Amino acid sequence: MNYSEKPCAKNHPIPTDEAGRIRCLGLAVLNTEAQAVASLASKIDENFVAACRCMLACKGRIVVLGIGKSGHIAGKIAATLASTGSPAFFVHPGDASHGDLGMITPQDVVLAISNSGATEEILSIIPLIKRLGVPLITLTGGRDSPLARTSTVNIDVGVAHEACPLGLVPTASTTAALAMGDALAISLLETRGFTAEDFARAHPGGSLGRRLLLRIDDLMHTGDAIPQVTQDLPISQALVEMTRKGLGMTAVVDAQGKVMGIFTDGDLRRTLDQTVDIHSTTIAAAMTRTFRHISPGLLAAEALRLMETHKINALLVIDQNNQLVGAINMHDLLRARVV
Repeated sequence: MNYSEKPCAKNHPIPTDEAGRIRCLGLAVLNTEAQAVASLASKIDENFVAACRCMLACKGRIVVLGIGKSGHIAGKIAATLASTGSPAFFVHPGDASHGDLGMITPQDVVLAISNSGATEEILSIIPLIKRLGVPLITLTGGRDSPLARTSTVNIDVGVAHEACPLGLVPTASTTAALAMGDALAISLLETRGFTAEDFARAHPGGSLGRRLLLRIDDLMHTGDAIPQVTQDLPISQALVEMTRKGLGMTAVVDAQGKVMGIFTDGDLRRTLDQTVDIHSTTIAAAMTRTFRHISPGLLAAEALRLMETHKINALLVIDQNNQLVGAINMHDLLRARVV
């Protein structure tokens, strides 16, 4: 296909200016690759189901092979599988024939990617894979290639033509293989019942991992670090406690340690507006008795949601017996990068 001679859209002539021609060429490439991916829908057939079942039954790992541009696609597919609950890794076929084949065990499944289906480096190690009795799943550009014929299950990812006008550079074919790899990975994810929390455990350094793994108990202030005063103390002493603990609020508890209320910076401003004597007025007269709080054991992300929804900067952590067990504020969430 020569894009310089092909309209970039139906009934639209090729632009004569350079910028217009460049945009037209880019659009033609995207249209070609979009059509290649769309054509895969008819190939989600019994072979696709068989491939998924084969990988679901795998007791070891999914070993993904590919060389050249297909090797880059294979590496990405292996990474996607591994991060979504299907243990997988990439092996270069050239390295496999020089010792790395020992990484493949009889409990594994091999997924080989080759558009031509005749990649010599992959074909050379097929007899050894067969000797191990390892299931071989292939993604090829056709069902009649040598690699497809030797496979346990073959998925046809062939495309009508490449986006490259010379038909030489793998473009639409690699896009199709990548999309099919994603289809396999997500189908496995859903079938396994893989959850967002499972994903977070595989990505503890990412923002999702922090949101789904960190719990309030991991971040909250406990023991002597919790700001708290008894309800019979004057407001002035509550201010000393708030200043010392630095959370912008203090819990107000009774003699048994049960939470009776909260006193915040906002409560202080409202109290001063009423010209109340902070040395003689008890905190019980100025505290807020109905307030937002949170239970221990919940995700830190839930504390963030409450703070953002109700426009507050701190929360008391109170157990089911109304006992004060901790305190957490927005700065704690920021330091933990939950925000």
